[in-house]
Amino acid sequence: MTQLTTTNRQGFAPATMGEAMEFSKMLAESSMVPRAYQGKPQDIMVCVQWGYELGLAPMQALQNIAVINGKPSVYGDAMMALVQASPVCEGIDEHIENEGTPNPVAVCIAKRKGRNPVIARFSVEDAKRAGLWGKQGPWQAYPKRMLQMRARGFALRDAFPDVLKGLITAEEAADFPEESKPRERDVTPAKPANPLDAIAPPPSLPEPIEIELIHVDFDSQNDSAESAEPAAESDVVGDWPLMVPDSKNLEAPPKLQATYKTQAEWQDAYEDLADKTTRAGKRPARERMTMVKQLRKVNEAQLARINTFERVRHTQSYSGRINALGAAVPANEK
Repeated sequence: MTQLTTTNRQGFAPATMGEAMEFSKMLAESSMVPRAYQGKPQDIMVCVQWGYELGLAPMQALQNIAVINGKPSVYGDAMMALVQASPVCEGIDEHIENEGTPNPVAVCIAKRKGRNPVIARFSVEDAKRAGLWGKQGPWQAYPKRMLQMRARGFALRDAFPDVLKGLITAEEAADFPEESKPRERDVTPAKPANPLDAIAPPPSLPEPIEIELIHVDFDSQNDSAESAEPAAESDVVGDWPLMVPDSKNLEAPPKLQATYKTQAEWQDAYEDLADKTTRAGKRPARERMTMVKQLRKVNEAQLARINTFERVRHTQSYSGRINALGAAVPANEK
């Protein structure tokens, strides 16, 4: 790094965009920064910029600013420090009312120079209505502290919005429901141009779900095969055996799970079985990946009989399953 702006109080900070990029890359490779920022220089640069706008030095920003449930936030103690350091702050008073009763109330009084105090209260009844009281985690371990953080966040944001720049407390962000989280970005590497890319991709796989079975019961498909409707005229009629690998011994010869009368029936049964194997949530992701690969291998003869268009569709579905399962394999097992 060529040159850094230094101060006696805040240490050093990058002075140009080039220095900021180099500074972020260096911090991303360090184990001294919070784990959420390790290996993410872009996130570090954005965090440092947030800290600059709030008045936090780079290392203070990395320690106290976090993205939780998709929302940038600052920890409650850092929020208090930012407000108390502002020249417009006259004082902050926090206390608990009705202690020893079934409904204690956390109170925060934020006093800003030249304005009426802002008073925020958050009670046990408020926490119950929000579905927070007794929630696993800090609400069980430190309920009084969590009441205090919620009242503090409301009061300080109402009294000092210009100081906090719209940030909420990390304690409040952590209580947002799961459905408020943004979808993760698709980080699949771009593939080279291919005419087959024009074919519409299959529907994305649902999130893995927990099922009671530890392994997939391939024999459960027999009844559905026997009750299949008569073939349409466009179907390829003939014997379409669906083979399944031995779920306990992949080296053993495959088993005949069912024989279908048409290509369409066989394709539906094959895709349904592959999806069930992929979503067998209690089975480790690596084992599910192996089962999906083995299922395709033992049915290669039937896949070879399918026309090119349908075979491409099966290949895309197979690739999507393998990519999804590969992303679920822990890094230390890859």
